[in-house]
Amino acid sequence: MGDQAPSSAAKKLPIPGKRNILITSALPYVNNVPHLGNIIGCVLSADVFARYCRLRGYNAIYICGTDEYGTATETKALEEKCSPKEICDKYHAIHKEVYKWFNISFDEFGRTSSPQQTEVCQAIFKRLLENNWLSENTMQQLYCGSCKRFLADRLVEGNCPTPGCNYDSARGDQCEKCGKLLNPTELLEPRCKVCGNSPRIQDTNHLFLELPLLRDKLEEYINNMSVAGGWSQNAIQATNAWLREGLKPRCITRDLKWGVPVPHEKFKDKVFYVWFDAPIGYVSITSCYTPEWEKWWKNPENVELYQFMGKDNVPFHTVMFPSTLIGTADNWTLMKTISVTEYLNYEAGKFSKSKGVGVFGNDAKDTNIPVEVWRYYLLTNRPEVSDTLFTWADLQAKLNSELLSNLGNFINRVLSFVAKDPGSGYGSIIPDAQGAESHPLTKVLGEKVSSYVEQYIEAMEKVKLKQGLKIAMSISGEGNAYLQESQFWKLYKEDRPSCSVVMKTSVGLVYLLACLLEPFMPSFSLEVLKQLNLPLETQISLSDEKGDIERAKRLWEIIPAGHKIGTPAPLFRELKDEEVEFFRVKFAGSQADRILKAEAEAKKLTEKFKETKISDGNTTKKDRPKKSAEAKPKAAEAEISISRLDIRVGLITKAQKHPDADSLYVEEIDVGEAQPRTVVSGLVKYIPLEEMQNRKVCILCNLKPAAMRGIKSQAMVLAASNSDHTKVELVEPPQSAAVGERVTFPGFEGTPDEVLNPKKKVWETLQVDLHSDKELIARYKNVPFTTSAGVCRVSSISEGSIR
Repeated sequence: MGDQAPSSAAKKLPIPGKRNILITSALPYVNNVPHLGNIIGCVLSADVFARYCRLRGYNAIYICGTDEYGTATETKALEEKCSPKEICDKYHAIHKEVYKWFNISFDEFGRTSSPQQTEVCQAIFKRLLENNWLSENTMQQLYCGSCKRFLADRLVEGNCPTPGCNYDSARGDQCEKCGKLLNPTELLEPRCKVCGNSPRIQDTNHLFLELPLLRDKLEEYINNMSVAGGWSQNAIQATNAWLREGLKPRCITRDLKWGVPVPHEKFKDKVFYVWFDAPIGYVSITSCYTPEWEKWWKNPENVELYQFMGKDNVPFHTVMFPSTLIGTADNWTLMKTISVTEYLNYEAGKFSKSKGVGVFGNDAKDTNIPVEVWRYYLLTNRPEVSDTLFTWADLQAKLNSELLSNLGNFINRVLSFVAKDPGSGYGSIIPDAQGAESHPLTKVLGEKVSSYVEQYIEAMEKVKLKQGLKIAMSISGEGNAYLQESQFWKLYKEDRPSCSVVMKTSVGLVYLLACLLEPFMPSFSLEVLKQLNLPLETQISLSDEKGDIERAKRLWEIIPAGHKIGTPAPLFRELKDEEVEFFRVKFAGSQADRILKAEAEAKKLTEKFKETKISDGNTTKKDRPKKSAEAKPKAAEAEISISRLDIRVGLITKAQKHPDADSLYVEEIDVGEAQPRTVVSGLVKYIPLEEMQNRKVCILCNLKPAAMRGIKSQAMVLAASNSDHTKVELVEPPQSAAVGERVTFPGFEGTPDEVLNPKKKVWETLQVDLHSDKELIARYKNVPFTTSAGVCRVSSISEGSIR
């Protein structure tokens, strides 16, 4: 399942007749530790697609590396009082370590400060010069008299000139707030980042790429490839915005020392601008991977280029880099498909490398939350069409309800049952499955899973990674439903052959899930292989040529009868409320704030230790002050208000009787999240099963999950009962209410608790005032349960109690 780059003897080259896929992710800049927004925005997304391609049997390589030249490196070197080379060496090693922990399977992870970069970059420049696509021009640039140097874009800060933005820390190349690309001279009230003084404008000569002259060739490429490659909508919009504004000649040189030298007599004291040389890094890093790099990069007939990046990088890859390559008149492999992410925001604000806000790659490792959980959470939250939000509570919910209760629960139930001693299980030996083809429940499962696998492949081929993951997790949900419907624990005693069919089929489904989820959670798949007792070097495969897709229809044939499985063990651990609160506090503020806080706490402890030593040495027991009778004031408790309840409109998508309790239903309820919640309700005596199906209900979503006869209930269905509890009815939102919308109480504003603390008795305190009135409207005191489509009601119980 290969997380390591292949050995030197196994360098891949395009193979005629096969799908040859060249994958790149935007080169992370080397002046800081990557945060989770950077990781999901480029390297992790590209890794999932690269792993998927290998799973399908495509001939794929994944190329990335650190972007090391330019002003940001010089600026960081000034801050850390060292050379740019030392900065690059330090942060390249940090990036490499972070990506290794995240199981990113690069074929080559290189650097743009290599000799190969200089060679390839200068060769491309000379071709552009020969073909007359370059011009010389005088431009005005900011010059700092105090530092005696021209200031490159990132050595200048000032007020953004864009109307309505008013950001006071815009960089000289781009405003971080509104995203507008800038020239340093456009900034209002500019200041030198080194000394803080106001620079003056001065003339300097530079070389420009004549983008307007290349426009026709560029537009032809964009019009053809954006359709053929299925470019994401945000990529098309960003590209068209650039074209609408009109292409202008773009400067490709800079007055810096740290960069690729310009091989031109008149400009030998300058280097190439980072936007020009950084994308060329994809080519030069491939040349470090194999000296036959041109077979990948100058072979458009046989190679498809897929590129992954965040939205701020789009114009450099759809306009600048293609124009550069088109201008050489060589037969370059141009980008076919671009996959772009929006921003992943952090709790209440934005991730920011420069400000140190958010969770960084090394932080994730230090939490001891396993890497597969981090990968899963980032990928379910991948900002494919709009910005998404990282919150610790959401990470907890997805781990506990989706990975633990859905996926982990299914696999553990299956393998633990097979591993039980004969008489209560199968002694770890996979049974035979005679008559599986005619077993009705198994046949239905095979058809459903086969359809899901086709949908999974369709989504992944279109680089809809979040959708692919959601589909794979739905298959796990089908597995759980199959176990419940089959009632395999009863079959074992009453119909052993049918039980064997269910178990052998379920073990096949476990293997299939390991295949489908390998691109997303490779360490999880390795652990599943281990528990199945399959060799860890087993080549997990989803190849058409090997018939893997066809086999998904016949799950009972995947693992042979007589195979002995390994030792089952839980695959995921619950993340508790106190851990979530600890992480939320620990990672609040910026990295600088955290360091100051840690230093202050260390100082406080040191002082306390000194005081203790002095006290222990000089104070007798009777001299020591008595503890004050007055209790220390506690932190103010949040008021117990109805706004603290997270009541939502839910849709029961499936309801069935609890296998081990005659009075309980087990429902799957859609509450507007990626996966439905499992809810256990004591309604069997009051509401027929058929009336529980496909019904909108009001759901309390932030009670602490609780196990009810072996099944964890992740929410509570609200119902009204009459005074003697002989009649119970569901509280129903209007039919047109949106699934997942919050039920509100006019006049009560506020954010609900992530999870209600049982010790604080918030629910118990509020519940006594929940009731239905004479008009059958559900109310808290006198305030109705309210949705965007109207109020919530009960059918016939007036003045009933709601719980």
